[in-house]
Amino acid sequence: MELLDVVDVSKSYSTGFFGKIEAVKNVSFSVLSEPPTFLGIVGESGSGKSTIAKMILGLTKPSSGFIYYKGKDIFQLKDQVSFRREVQPVFQDPYSIYNPFYRVDRFLQLPLKYLLNTPKEKQLELIKEALKSVGLRPNDVLGRYPHQLSGGERQRIMLARIILTKPKLLVADEPVSMLDVSLSAIFLSKLLELKRRYGMCCVFVTHDISVARYICDYLIVLKQGRIMEHGPTEKVVSEPQSDYTKLLLASMPFPDPRKAWKIQPLHTRSSNQE
Repeated sequence: MELLDVVDVSKSYSTGFFGKIEAVKNVSFSVLSEPPTFLGIVGESGSGKSTIAKMILGLTKPSSGFIYYKGKDIFQLKDQVSFRREVQPVFQDPYSIYNPFYRVDRFLQLPLKYLLNTPKEKQLELIKEALKSVGLRPNDVLGRYPHQLSGGERQRIMLARIILTKPKLLVADEPVSMLDVSLSAIFLSKLLELKRRYGMCCVFVTHDISVARYICDYLIVLKQGRIMEHGPTEKVVSEPQSDYTKLLLASMPFPDPRKAWKIQPLHTRSSNQE
């Protein structure tokens, strides 16, 4: 069953005197709910990954094409509350996602109050359980303002919010790019746990193909807004067809420091490469 269906979506931005920039060009893909699917969108900076994520979340309207959630156009939905409850984001920057004027408690209480209608007397208990599940001590973070927490703590609080809401679809835009290796491992493991326990699906946006290989069932390789290659993750990684995919794979460092790591710089690619 298709949970999310992106059909021939394009997005262009006006640049005034210089005309338009096409950020996304005729992109189509689906995310299945049975079995729960993690779809990775991989590409270098400026390839259109985040633009696609924003369109799926309904934050940006496509210039053309359609995005369907459970068979309904997300920009025509009358019940936006259900959509917001079932489709949740995780953004890259753990510094800008919080309102600096409010304590982090509010960030966790709002979805319980407005999306889940959780009784007030149960909210604190659920929040504490969620914080503990991501390795945070409630007494250390509750009652504090965002600037009083580290980037890793803020990103794990975002993950606790996901655990509280248990969305059907998570749109994760570079969620571990600003975390160290140990916190990244915790974050990714929790996402996989949510997939196993609750059947959560995910659109996982990243520039790191090694991370996508670890967590995603399917991969889309994006370059300059176009899909260069797509398919099951292991097939794309082990049998890449596009020169661009091969370049991304070559950019993965070897875990053995004794092995040389050589990569052709992006600016030296020949014009006939895909």
